[in-house]
Amino acid sequence: MKQEKWLSPFTKGNKRRFSLIIVLSILTLMSAAMLTFTSGFLISKSALRPENVLMVYVPIVGVRTFGISRAVLHYVERLISHDTILRILSKMRVRLYQILEPQALFIRSRYRLGDMLGLLAEDIEQLQNVYLRTIFPSIAVLLMYGIVIGTLGLFDFTFSLLMAFYIFILVIIIPFLSYLITKRKHIQLKKERSGLYQKLTDSILGIGDWMISGRANDFVLDYEKDEKKVAHIHQTLHRFVRWRGFFSQLVIGLVVISLIYWSAQLYTEQRISVTLIAAIILVAFPIMESFLAVSNAIEKIPQYQDSLSRLRMVSLKEPSLHTGLLIENTVQNALISVENVSFRYDEGDDYAVNDISIEIPQGRRIAIIGKSGSGKSTLLKLLHGALIPTSGAVTINGASAAAYGHQISKMISVLNQNPHLFDTTLENNIRLGNEKASDEELNKAIKLSQLEPLIAALPQGYQTPMHEMGQRFSGGERQRIALSRILLQNTPIVLLDEPNAGLDPRTEKELLSTIFSSLQGKTIIWITHHLVGVEDMDEILFMENGKILMKGTHEELMEKSLRYQKLYQLDFPKSLVKI
Repeated sequence: MKQEKWLSPFTKGNKRRFSLIIVLSILTLMSAAMLTFTSGFLISKSALRPENVLMVYVPIVGVRTFGISRAVLHYVERLISHDTILRILSKMRVRLYQILEPQALFIRSRYRLGDMLGLLAEDIEQLQNVYLRTIFPSIAVLLMYGIVIGTLGLFDFTFSLLMAFYIFILVIIIPFLSYLITKRKHIQLKKERSGLYQKLTDSILGIGDWMISGRANDFVLDYEKDEKKVAHIHQTLHRFVRWRGFFSQLVIGLVVISLIYWSAQLYTEQRISVTLIAAIILVAFPIMESFLAVSNAIEKIPQYQDSLSRLRMVSLKEPSLHTGLLIENTVQNALISVENVSFRYDEGDDYAVNDISIEIPQGRRIAIIGKSGSGKSTLLKLLHGALIPTSGAVTINGASAAAYGHQISKMISVLNQNPHLFDTTLENNIRLGNEKASDEELNKAIKLSQLEPLIAALPQGYQTPMHEMGQRFSGGERQRIALSRILLQNTPIVLLDEPNAGLDPRTEKELLSTIFSSLQGKTIIWITHHLVGVEDMDEILFMENGKILMKGTHEELMEKSLRYQKLYQLDFPKSLVKI
Protein backbone atom coordinates (compact mmCIF):
# COMPACT_ATOMS: atom_id res chain seq x y z
CA MET A 1 0.00 0.00 0.00
CA LYS A 2 1.31 3.45 -0.86
CA GLN A 3 2.60 5.40 2.13
CA GLU A 4 0.50 8.30 3.29
CA LYS A 5 2.41 11.57 2.77
CA TRP A 6 2.17 14.17 5.49
CA LEU A 7 4.47 16.93 4.25
CA SER A 8 4.75 17.06 0.47
CA PRO A 9 1.02 17.70 -0.27
CA PHE A 10 1.02 20.76 2.01
CA THR A 11 4.38 21.98 0.71
CA LYS A 12 3.20 21.83 -2.91
CA GLY A 13 -0.01 23.67 -2.07
CA ASN A 14 1.78 26.55 -0.31
CA LYS A 15 4.83 27.20 -2.52
CA ARG A 16 4.11 30.91 -2.93
CA ARG A 17 3.58 31.47 0.77
CA PHE A 18 6.72 29.48 1.61
CA SER A 19 8.75 31.49 -0.90
CA LEU A 20 7.46 34.75 0.60
CA ILE A 21 8.32 33.55 4.12
CA ILE A 22 11.89 32.67 3.11
CA VAL A 23 12.36 36.02 1.30
CA LEU A 24 11.11 37.87 4.41
CA SER A 25 13.47 35.79 6.60
CA ILE A 26 16.46 36.76 4.42
CA LEU A 27 15.41 40.43 4.40
CA THR A 28 15.12 40.31 8.20
CA LEU A 29 18.65 38.89 8.49
CA MET A 30 20.01 41.46 6.06
CA SER A 31 18.28 44.28 7.97
CA ALA A 32 19.83 43.02 11.21
CA ALA A 33 23.25 42.86 9.54
CA MET A 34 22.90 46.34 8.07
CA LEU A 35 21.74 47.67 11.46
CA THR A 36 24.97 46.53 13.13
CA PHE A 37 27.02 47.68 10.12
CA THR A 38 25.63 51.21 10.14
CA SER A 39 25.80 51.31 13.95
CA GLY A 40 29.50 50.39 13.85
CA PHE A 41 30.14 52.95 11.17
CA LEU A 42 28.20 55.63 13.11
CA ILE A 43 30.11 54.94 16.33
CA SER A 44 33.46 55.04 14.54
CA LYS A 45 32.55 58.19 12.62
CA SER A 46 31.30 59.93 15.75
CA ALA A 47 34.49 58.97 17.61
CA LEU A 48 36.50 60.98 15.07
CA ARG A 49 34.55 64.09 16.16
CA PRO A 50 33.10 65.19 12.79
CA GLU A 51 33.03 68.94 12.20
CA ASN A 52 29.31 68.87 11.40
CA VAL A 53 26.44 66.64 12.49
CA LEU A 54 25.34 66.45 8.88
CA MET A 55 28.35 64.22 8.24
CA VAL A 56 26.77 61.47 10.36
CA TYR A 57 23.20 62.23 9.34
CA VAL A 58 23.06 59.45 6.73
CA PRO A 59 24.25 56.66 9.11
CA ILE A 60 21.82 57.97 11.77
CA VAL A 61 18.96 57.64 9.29
CA GLY A 62 20.33 54.23 8.30
CA VAL A 63 20.33 53.01 11.91
CA ARG A 64 16.71 54.13 12.33
CA THR A 65 15.66 52.67 9.00
CA PHE A 66 17.27 49.28 9.50
CA GLY A 67 16.18 49.10 13.15
CA ILE A 68 12.54 49.69 12.24
CA SER A 69 12.64 47.56 9.08
CA ARG A 70 14.18 44.63 10.98
CA ALA A 71 11.34 44.67 13.53
CA VAL A 72 8.64 45.14 10.88
CA LEU A 73 10.00 42.45 8.56
CA HIS A 74 10.44 40.03 11.44
CA TYR A 75 6.84 40.66 12.58
CA VAL A 76 5.42 40.22 9.06
CA GLU A 77 7.49 37.06 8.52
CA ARG A 78 6.24 35.58 11.81
CA LEU A 79 2.66 36.62 11.06
CA ILE A 80 2.63 34.99 7.61
CA SER A 81 4.58 31.89 8.66
CA HIS A 82 2.42 31.16 11.70
CA ASP A 83 -0.77 31.84 9.78
CA THR A 84 0.37 29.45 7.03
CA ILE A 85 1.49 26.73 9.43
CA LEU A 86 -1.66 26.94 11.55
CA ARG A 87 -3.72 26.49 8.39
CA ILE A 88 -1.61 23.46 7.47
CA LEU A 89 -1.87 22.13 11.01
CA SER A 90 -5.66 22.33 10.95
CA LYS A 91 -5.71 20.40 7.65
CA MET A 92 -3.36 17.80 9.14
CA ARG A 93 -5.69 17.34 12.10
CA VAL A 94 -8.67 16.96 9.78
CA ARG A 95 -6.71 14.40 7.77
CA LEU A 96 -5.81 12.46 10.93
CA TYR A 97 -9.46 12.52 12.00
CA GLN A 98 -10.54 11.24 8.59
CA ILE A 99 -8.09 8.35 8.97
CA LEU A 100 -9.11 7.49 12.53
CA GLU A 101 -12.87 8.09 12.21
CA PRO A 102 -13.63 4.98 10.11
CA GLN A 103 -11.65 2.96 12.67
CA ALA A 104 -13.41 4.51 15.66
CA LEU A 105 -15.45 1.40 16.45
CA PHE A 106 -12.32 -0.67 16.86
CA ILE A 107 -9.84 2.02 17.91
CA ARG A 108 -9.01 0.38 21.24
CA SER A 109 -8.21 -2.94 19.64
CA ARG A 110 -5.79 -1.29 17.19
CA TYR A 111 -3.96 1.26 19.30
CA ARG A 112 -2.87 1.73 22.88
CA LEU A 113 -4.41 4.78 24.57
CA GLY A 114 -0.95 6.16 25.34
CA ASP A 115 -0.02 5.93 21.66
CA MET A 116 -3.21 7.74 20.69
CA LEU A 117 -2.51 10.49 23.23
CA GLY A 118 1.02 10.89 21.87
CA LEU A 119 -0.29 10.91 18.31
CA LEU A 120 -2.88 13.61 18.95
CA ALA A 121 -1.00 15.73 21.49
CA GLU A 122 2.57 15.55 20.23
CA ASP A 123 3.11 14.07 16.77
CA ILE A 124 0.91 16.51 14.86
CA GLU A 125 2.40 19.39 16.85
CA GLN A 126 5.89 18.22 15.86
CA LEU A 127 5.06 18.61 12.20
CA GLN A 128 4.42 22.34 12.54
CA ASN A 129 7.97 22.64 13.90
CA VAL A 130 9.29 20.98 10.75
CA TYR A 131 8.46 24.18 8.91
CA LEU A 132 8.88 26.85 11.60
CA ARG A 133 12.07 25.58 13.25
CA THR A 134 13.80 23.55 10.55
CA ILE A 135 12.79 24.11 6.93
CA PHE A 136 12.34 27.89 6.88
CA PRO A 137 15.42 28.79 9.00
CA SER A 138 17.65 26.27 7.21
CA ILE A 139 16.77 27.47 3.70
CA ALA A 140 17.11 31.12 4.73
CA VAL A 141 20.51 30.45 6.33
CA LEU A 142 21.83 28.53 3.31
CA LEU A 143 20.80 31.35 1.01
CA MET A 144 22.38 33.86 3.40
CA TYR A 145 25.53 31.73 3.37
CA GLY A 146 25.74 32.17 -0.41
CA ILE A 147 25.07 35.92 -0.17
CA VAL A 148 27.80 36.45 2.46
CA ILE A 149 30.45 34.44 0.63
CA GLY A 150 29.53 36.05 -2.69
CA THR A 151 29.79 39.54 -1.17
CA LEU A 152 33.18 38.79 0.43
CA GLY A 153 34.41 37.30 -2.85
CA LEU A 154 33.94 40.71 -4.54
CA PHE A 155 36.57 42.15 -2.18
CA ASP A 156 38.92 39.23 -1.51
CA PHE A 157 38.48 35.79 -3.07
CA THR A 158 41.02 34.07 -0.79
CA PHE A 159 39.50 35.48 2.38
CA SER A 160 36.02 34.52 1.18
CA LEU A 161 37.19 30.88 0.90
CA LEU A 162 38.45 31.02 4.51
CA MET A 163 35.09 32.42 5.69
CA ALA A 164 33.29 29.78 3.60
CA PHE A 165 35.24 27.11 5.48
CA TYR A 166 34.39 28.56 8.90
CA ILE A 167 30.72 28.95 8.04
CA PHE A 168 30.69 25.47 6.49
CA ILE A 169 31.68 24.14 9.92
CA LEU A 170 28.78 26.05 11.51
CA VAL A 171 26.02 25.22 9.02
CA ILE A 172 27.06 21.76 7.77
CA ILE A 173 29.62 19.89 9.90
CA ILE A 174 28.37 20.73 13.42
CA PRO A 175 24.66 20.24 12.51
CA PHE A 176 25.47 16.90 10.81
CA LEU A 177 27.45 15.65 13.81
CA SER A 178 24.67 16.93 16.07
CA TYR A 179 22.13 14.94 14.07
CA LEU A 180 24.18 11.73 14.29
CA ILE A 181 24.86 12.07 18.02
CA THR A 182 21.36 13.10 19.13
CA LYS A 183 19.38 10.84 16.79
CA ARG A 184 19.49 7.78 19.05
CA LYS A 185 18.78 9.84 22.17
CA HIS A 186 15.78 11.57 20.63
CA ILE A 187 14.29 8.26 19.48
CA GLN A 188 14.87 6.82 22.95
CA LEU A 189 13.30 9.92 24.50
CA LYS A 190 10.23 9.61 22.28
CA LYS A 191 9.87 5.93 23.15
CA GLU A 192 10.17 6.53 26.89
CA ARG A 193 7.74 9.46 26.73
CA SER A 194 5.18 7.35 24.84
CA GLY A 195 5.61 4.70 27.52
CA LEU A 196 4.84 7.31 30.16
CA TYR A 197 1.71 8.33 28.26
CA GLN A 198 0.64 4.70 28.09
CA LYS A 199 1.32 4.01 31.76
CA LEU A 200 -0.37 7.21 32.89
CA THR A 201 -3.56 6.74 30.85
CA ASP A 202 -3.76 3.05 31.76
CA SER A 203 -3.31 3.77 35.46
CA ILE A 204 -5.76 6.67 35.53
CA LEU A 205 -8.43 4.45 33.99
CA GLY A 206 -7.65 1.81 36.61
CA ILE A 207 -7.00 4.14 39.55
CA GLY A 208 -9.85 2.58 41.49
CA ASP A 209 -8.20 -0.83 41.34
CA TRP A 210 -4.87 0.65 42.44
CA MET A 211 -6.58 2.17 45.48
CA ILE A 212 -8.55 -0.97 46.32
CA SER A 213 -5.42 -3.12 46.13
CA GLY A 214 -3.59 -0.74 48.48
CA ARG A 215 -0.74 -0.31 45.99
CA ALA A 216 -1.22 3.32 44.99
CA ASN A 217 2.23 4.19 46.37
CA ASP A 218 3.76 1.43 44.24
CA PHE A 219 2.32 3.05 41.13
CA VAL A 220 3.68 6.48 42.11
CA LEU A 221 7.16 5.08 42.80
CA ASP A 222 7.18 3.11 39.55
CA TYR A 223 6.02 6.13 37.56
CA GLU A 224 8.63 8.38 39.16
CA LYS A 225 11.30 5.81 38.26
CA ASP A 226 10.28 6.00 34.60
CA GLU A 227 10.16 9.80 34.79
CA LYS A 228 13.77 9.80 36.00
CA LYS A 229 14.78 7.86 32.88
CA VAL A 230 13.21 10.56 30.71
CA ALA A 231 14.85 13.30 32.81
CA HIS A 232 18.25 11.60 32.44
CA ILE A 233 17.93 11.56 28.65
CA HIS A 234 16.98 15.25 28.74
CA GLN A 235 20.05 16.04 30.84
CA THR A 236 22.31 14.15 28.44
CA LEU A 237 20.90 16.12 25.50
CA HIS A 238 21.28 19.42 27.37
CA ARG A 239 24.94 18.64 28.16
CA PHE A 240 25.61 17.94 24.50
CA VAL A 241 23.87 21.19 23.48
CA ARG A 242 26.10 23.14 25.87
CA TRP A 243 29.26 21.56 24.47
CA ARG A 244 28.04 22.13 20.92
CA GLY A 245 27.39 25.77 21.75
CA PHE A 246 30.89 26.08 23.18
CA PHE A 247 32.56 24.77 20.02
CA SER A 248 30.29 26.90 17.83
CA GLN A 249 31.32 30.00 19.77
CA LEU A 250 34.96 29.05 19.26
CA VAL A 251 34.36 29.03 15.50
CA ILE A 252 32.62 32.40 15.71
CA GLY A 253 35.60 33.67 17.69
CA LEU A 254 37.88 32.59 14.84
CA VAL A 255 35.59 34.38 12.39
CA VAL A 256 35.74 37.62 14.40
CA ILE A 257 39.55 37.43 14.80
CA SER A 258 39.91 36.78 11.07
CA LEU A 259 37.66 39.75 10.27
CA ILE A 260 39.72 41.99 12.56
CA TYR A 261 42.94 40.92 10.85
CA TRP A 262 41.44 41.21 7.35
CA SER A 263 39.80 44.61 7.86
CA ALA A 264 42.98 45.96 9.47
CA GLN A 265 44.96 44.72 6.47
CA LEU A 266 42.51 46.42 4.09
CA TYR A 267 42.91 49.66 6.03
CA THR A 268 46.70 49.35 5.91
CA GLU A 269 46.48 48.92 2.16
CA GLN A 270 44.18 52.01 2.16
CA ARG A 271 41.39 50.04 0.51
CA ILE A 272 38.85 51.00 3.19
CA SER A 273 38.34 53.82 5.65
CA VAL A 274 39.18 53.28 9.33
CA THR A 275 35.52 53.87 10.16
CA LEU A 276 34.57 50.65 8.36
CA ILE A 277 36.68 48.35 10.59
CA ALA A 278 34.13 48.27 13.45
CA ALA A 279 31.26 48.06 10.94
CA ILE A 280 32.76 44.99 9.25
CA ILE A 281 33.41 43.24 12.57
CA LEU A 282 30.00 44.01 14.09
CA VAL A 283 28.10 42.82 11.02
CA ALA A 284 29.37 39.30 11.70
CA PHE A 285 27.44 38.87 14.98
CA PRO A 286 23.79 38.81 13.74
CA ILE A 287 24.80 36.73 10.73
CA MET A 288 26.73 34.18 12.82
CA GLU A 289 23.86 34.01 15.28
CA SER A 290 21.52 32.98 12.46
CA PHE A 291 24.00 30.27 11.42
CA LEU A 292 23.94 28.82 14.95
CA ALA A 293 20.21 28.11 14.57
CA VAL A 294 20.91 25.42 11.97
CA SER A 295 22.27 22.99 14.57
CA ASN A 296 19.10 23.31 16.65
CA ALA A 297 17.01 22.87 13.51
CA ILE A 298 18.81 19.76 12.27
CA GLU A 299 18.98 17.97 15.62
CA LYS A 300 15.18 17.86 15.74
CA ILE A 301 14.94 15.82 12.53
CA PRO A 302 14.91 12.45 14.41
CA GLN A 303 11.86 13.65 16.35
CA TYR A 304 10.12 14.58 13.12
CA GLN A 305 11.04 11.25 11.53
CA ASP A 306 9.64 9.34 14.51
CA SER A 307 6.40 11.34 14.45
CA LEU A 308 6.08 10.87 10.69
CA SER A 309 6.65 7.12 10.97
CA ARG A 310 3.92 6.86 13.61
CA LEU A 311 1.51 8.88 11.48
CA ARG A 312 2.35 6.80 8.43
CA MET A 313 1.75 3.59 10.38
CA VAL A 314 -1.70 4.87 11.32
CA SER A 315 -2.27 5.78 7.67
CA LEU A 316 -1.24 2.31 6.52
CA LYS A 317 -3.82 0.81 8.90
CA GLU A 318 -6.54 2.93 7.37
CA PRO A 319 -9.07 0.43 6.03
CA SER A 320 -11.06 2.74 3.83
CA LEU A 321 -10.03 3.01 0.20
CA HIS A 322 -11.56 5.99 -1.53
CA THR A 323 -13.11 4.75 -4.74
CA GLY A 324 -15.50 7.57 -5.41
CA LEU A 325 -18.51 6.01 -3.65
CA LEU A 326 -20.93 8.67 -2.56
CA ILE A 327 -24.23 8.20 -0.74
CA GLU A 328 -26.28 11.36 -0.95
CA ASN A 329 -29.61 10.16 0.41
CA THR A 330 -30.71 7.82 3.17
CA VAL A 331 -30.48 4.18 2.05
CA GLN A 332 -33.50 2.00 2.85
CA ASN A 333 -32.34 -1.35 1.52
CA ALA A 334 -29.00 -3.07 1.76
CA LEU A 335 -27.93 -6.53 0.63
CA ILE A 336 -24.86 -7.90 2.40
CA SER A 337 -22.86 -10.55 0.59
CA VAL A 338 -19.89 -12.41 2.07
CA GLU A 339 -18.18 -14.59 -0.54
CA ASN A 340 -15.42 -17.03 0.46
CA VAL A 341 -13.97 -14.51 2.89
CA SER A 342 -10.79 -15.27 4.82
CA PHE A 343 -8.78 -12.88 6.97
CA ARG A 344 -5.65 -12.97 9.08
CA TYR A 345 -4.04 -10.06 10.85
CA ASP A 346 -0.42 -10.80 9.97
CA GLU A 347 1.36 -12.99 7.44
CA GLY A 348 1.97 -16.40 8.98
CA ASP A 349 -0.82 -16.09 11.57
CA ASP A 350 -3.78 -18.44 11.68
CA TYR A 351 -6.88 -17.19 9.90
CA ALA A 352 -9.24 -15.33 12.24
CA VAL A 353 -11.99 -15.84 9.63
CA ASN A 354 -11.65 -18.79 7.30
CA ASP A 355 -13.58 -19.22 4.05
CA ILE A 356 -16.97 -17.88 5.16
CA SER A 357 -19.85 -17.31 2.73
CA ILE A 358 -23.21 -15.85 3.77
CA GLU A 359 -25.84 -13.60 2.22
CA ILE A 360 -27.97 -11.30 4.36
CA PRO A 361 -30.94 -9.62 2.64
CA GLN A 362 -32.59 -6.50 4.01
CA GLY A 363 -34.54 -7.02 7.23
CA ARG A 364 -32.97 -10.35 8.18
CA ARG A 365 -31.95 -10.89 11.82
CA ILE A 366 -28.76 -12.83 12.41
CA ALA A 367 -27.21 -13.87 15.73
CA ILE A 368 -23.54 -14.86 15.75
CA ILE A 369 -22.47 -16.94 18.74
CA GLY A 370 -19.29 -18.71 19.75
CA LYS A 371 -16.59 -18.59 22.40
CA SER A 372 -14.02 -15.77 22.64
CA GLY A 373 -11.48 -15.90 19.82
CA SER A 374 -13.79 -17.76 17.46
CA GLY A 375 -13.74 -14.90 14.90
CA LYS A 376 -17.04 -13.17 15.67
CA SER A 377 -15.59 -9.69 16.22
CA THR A 378 -13.31 -10.00 13.18
CA LEU A 379 -16.31 -10.91 11.02
CA LEU A 380 -18.14 -7.85 12.39
CA LYS A 381 -15.18 -5.61 11.46
CA LEU A 382 -15.16 -7.06 7.95
CA LEU A 383 -18.88 -6.37 7.58
CA HIS A 384 -18.37 -2.82 8.82
CA GLY A 385 -15.54 -2.24 6.33
CA ALA A 386 -12.98 -1.65 9.10
CA LEU A 387 -10.91 -4.56 7.78
CA ILE A 388 -10.20 -5.66 4.22
CA PRO A 389 -10.44 -9.42 3.56
CA THR A 390 -7.20 -11.29 2.91
CA SER A 391 -9.17 -13.18 0.28
CA GLY A 392 -12.77 -13.16 -0.87
CA ALA A 393 -15.12 -10.16 -0.83
CA VAL A 394 -17.54 -8.44 1.54
CA THR A 395 -19.99 -6.29 -0.40
CA ILE A 396 -22.97 -4.10 0.44
CA ASN A 397 -25.29 -3.49 -2.50
CA GLY A 398 -22.56 -4.78 -4.79
CA ALA A 399 -19.79 -2.44 -3.57
CA SER A 400 -16.93 -3.40 -1.26
CA ALA A 401 -17.74 -2.58 2.37
CA ALA A 402 -14.27 -1.06 2.84
CA ALA A 403 -14.76 1.21 -0.19
CA TYR A 404 -17.56 3.17 1.49
CA GLY A 405 -15.08 4.87 3.84
CA HIS A 406 -16.79 7.35 6.16
CA GLN A 407 -19.96 6.96 4.06
CA ILE A 408 -20.45 3.59 5.74
CA SER A 409 -22.17 5.47 8.58
CA LYS A 410 -25.11 5.99 6.20
CA MET A 411 -25.37 2.23 5.72
CA ILE A 412 -24.45 0.76 9.09
CA SER A 413 -24.89 1.87 12.70
CA VAL A 414 -23.37 0.13 15.70
CA LEU A 415 -24.51 -0.46 19.27
CA ASN A 416 -21.67 -1.91 21.34
CA GLN A 417 -21.05 -2.84 24.96
CA ASN A 418 -19.91 0.60 26.12
CA PRO A 419 -21.36 3.41 23.99
CA HIS A 420 -19.63 6.70 24.74
CA LEU A 421 -21.80 9.40 26.22
CA PHE A 422 -20.35 12.89 26.05
CA ASP A 423 -20.32 15.45 28.83
CA THR A 424 -23.16 17.51 27.40
CA THR A 425 -26.95 17.44 27.47
CA LEU A 426 -29.10 14.36 26.92
CA GLU A 427 -30.52 15.87 23.72
CA ASN A 428 -27.08 16.59 22.27
CA ASN A 429 -26.00 13.02 22.95
CA ILE A 430 -29.01 11.64 21.10
CA ARG A 431 -28.71 14.12 18.22
CA LEU A 432 -25.24 12.78 17.58
CA GLY A 433 -27.04 10.26 15.39
CA ASN A 434 -28.44 13.06 13.22
CA GLU A 435 -27.86 16.70 14.11
CA LYS A 436 -30.41 17.86 11.51
CA ALA A 437 -33.23 15.69 12.83
CA SER A 438 -36.50 17.48 13.56
CA ASP A 439 -38.06 17.56 17.03
CA GLU A 440 -40.69 15.14 15.76
CA GLU A 441 -38.01 12.64 14.67
CA LEU A 442 -36.22 13.08 18.00
CA ASN A 443 -39.39 12.41 19.98
CA LYS A 444 -40.14 9.33 17.86
CA ALA A 445 -36.67 7.88 18.52
CA ILE A 446 -37.05 8.52 22.24
CA LYS A 447 -40.46 6.88 22.27
CA LEU A 448 -39.24 3.77 20.41
CA SER A 449 -36.29 3.37 22.77
CA GLN A 450 -38.71 3.75 25.73
CA LEU A 451 -36.85 6.70 27.24
CA GLU A 452 -39.94 8.84 27.86
CA PRO A 453 -40.45 7.83 31.52
CA LEU A 454 -36.78 8.48 32.28
CA ILE A 455 -36.75 11.91 30.61
CA ALA A 456 -39.98 12.89 32.32
CA ALA A 457 -38.38 12.16 35.69
CA LEU A 458 -35.23 14.17 35.00
CA PRO A 459 -35.01 17.67 36.54
CA GLN A 460 -34.22 19.41 33.24
CA GLY A 461 -35.71 16.93 30.80
CA TYR A 462 -33.90 16.89 27.44
CA GLN A 463 -31.43 19.49 28.70
CA THR A 464 -30.26 17.42 31.65
CA PRO A 465 -26.42 17.22 31.70
CA MET A 466 -25.10 13.70 31.20
CA HIS A 467 -21.84 14.30 33.08
CA GLU A 468 -18.62 12.62 32.01
CA MET A 469 -19.18 9.16 30.47
CA GLY A 470 -22.89 9.45 31.37
CA GLN A 471 -22.14 8.55 34.99
CA ARG A 472 -25.51 9.67 36.32
CA PHE A 473 -27.29 6.91 34.36
CA SER A 474 -27.37 3.15 34.77
CA GLY A 475 -26.00 0.70 32.18
CA GLY A 476 -29.43 -0.05 30.75
CA GLU A 477 -30.31 3.65 30.51
CA ARG A 478 -27.05 4.43 28.71
CA GLN A 479 -27.80 1.68 26.19
CA ARG A 480 -31.28 3.11 25.56
CA ILE A 481 -29.80 6.55 24.95
CA ALA A 482 -27.35 4.98 22.48
CA LEU A 483 -30.27 3.13 20.87
CA SER A 484 -32.02 6.49 20.37
CA ARG A 485 -28.95 7.70 18.49
CA ILE A 486 -29.13 4.70 16.18
CA LEU A 487 -32.85 5.20 15.55
CA LEU A 488 -32.15 8.82 14.67
CA GLN A 489 -29.27 7.75 12.41
CA ASN A 490 -31.78 5.53 10.57
CA THR A 491 -29.48 3.12 8.72
CA PRO A 492 -30.73 -0.07 7.06
CA ILE A 493 -28.16 -2.23 8.91
CA VAL A 494 -27.50 -2.32 12.66
CA LEU A 495 -24.58 -4.19 14.23
CA LEU A 496 -25.08 -5.22 17.85
CA ASP A 497 -21.80 -6.00 19.60
CA GLU A 498 -23.03 -7.50 22.88
CA PRO A 499 -25.00 -4.43 24.00
CA ASN A 500 -26.59 -6.58 26.76
CA ALA A 501 -23.25 -7.57 28.35
CA GLY A 502 -22.92 -6.75 32.03
CA LEU A 503 -26.63 -6.11 32.64
CA ASP A 504 -28.76 -7.91 35.19
CA PRO A 505 -31.12 -10.57 33.71
CA ARG A 506 -34.27 -8.44 33.97
CA THR A 507 -32.68 -5.31 32.46
CA GLU A 508 -31.06 -7.43 29.77
CA LYS A 509 -34.35 -8.99 28.74
CA GLU A 510 -36.18 -5.64 28.72
CA LEU A 511 -33.41 -3.95 26.71
CA LEU A 512 -33.32 -6.69 24.07
CA SER A 513 -37.10 -6.55 23.76
CA THR A 514 -36.88 -2.78 23.18
CA ILE A 515 -34.04 -3.15 20.66
CA PHE A 516 -35.79 -5.79 18.57
CA SER A 517 -39.17 -4.04 18.60
CA SER A 518 -37.72 -0.61 17.72
CA LEU A 519 -35.55 -1.95 14.87
CA GLN A 520 -38.36 -3.53 12.87
CA GLY A 521 -37.50 -3.81 9.18
CA LYS A 522 -33.78 -3.27 9.70
CA THR A 523 -31.06 -5.85 9.18
CA ILE A 524 -29.70 -6.89 12.59
CA ILE A 525 -26.39 -8.67 13.03
CA TRP A 526 -25.94 -9.47 16.70
CA ILE A 527 -22.82 -10.84 18.40
CA THR A 528 -23.67 -12.42 21.72
CA HIS A 529 -22.39 -14.85 24.33
CA HIS A 530 -25.75 -15.10 26.06
CA LEU A 531 -28.54 -16.93 24.28
CA VAL A 532 -31.22 -14.76 25.84
CA GLY A 533 -33.37 -13.46 22.98
CA VAL A 534 -31.99 -15.70 20.22
CA GLU A 535 -35.48 -17.10 19.74
CA ASP A 536 -36.35 -13.82 17.95
CA MET A 537 -33.57 -14.25 15.37
CA ASP A 538 -34.21 -15.48 11.82
CA GLU A 539 -30.91 -17.37 11.81
CA ILE A 540 -28.18 -18.27 14.29
CA LEU A 541 -24.55 -18.77 13.20
CA PHE A 542 -22.21 -20.69 15.50
CA MET A 543 -18.53 -19.88 14.89
CA GLU A 544 -15.41 -21.70 15.99
CA ASN A 545 -11.80 -21.27 14.81
CA GLY A 546 -12.90 -18.75 12.20
CA LYS A 547 -15.47 -21.02 10.58
CA ILE A 548 -19.25 -21.38 10.75
CA LEU A 549 -19.79 -24.84 12.23
CA MET A 550 -23.57 -24.75 12.34
CA LYS A 551 -26.42 -22.46 11.38
CA GLY A 552 -30.19 -22.45 11.48
CA THR A 553 -33.12 -21.09 13.45
CA HIS A 554 -33.31 -21.59 17.20
CA GLU A 555 -35.87 -24.36 16.78
CA GLU A 556 -33.81 -26.16 14.13
CA LEU A 557 -30.63 -26.07 16.22
CA MET A 558 -32.47 -27.19 19.34
CA GLU A 559 -33.79 -30.15 17.43
CA LYS A 560 -30.62 -31.15 15.55
CA SER A 561 -27.63 -30.03 17.63
CA LEU A 562 -26.83 -31.55 21.01
CA ARG A 563 -24.05 -28.99 21.48
CA TYR A 564 -26.44 -26.07 20.97
CA GLN A 565 -28.91 -27.65 23.39
CA LYS A 566 -26.24 -27.76 26.08
CA LEU A 567 -25.21 -24.15 25.41
CA TYR A 568 -28.82 -23.04 25.68
CA GLN A 569 -29.28 -25.07 28.85
CA LEU A 570 -26.34 -23.26 30.45
CA ASP A 571 -28.17 -19.95 30.02
CA PHE A 572 -31.56 -21.43 30.93
CA PRO A 573 -30.91 -24.26 33.42
CA LYS A 574 -34.61 -24.56 34.24
CA SER A 575 -35.69 -24.87 30.60
CA LEU A 576 -37.01 -28.17 29.38
CA VAL A 577 -34.55 -29.32 26.76
CA LYS A 578 -35.16 -32.41 24.73
CA ILE A 579 -32.06 -34.57 24.61
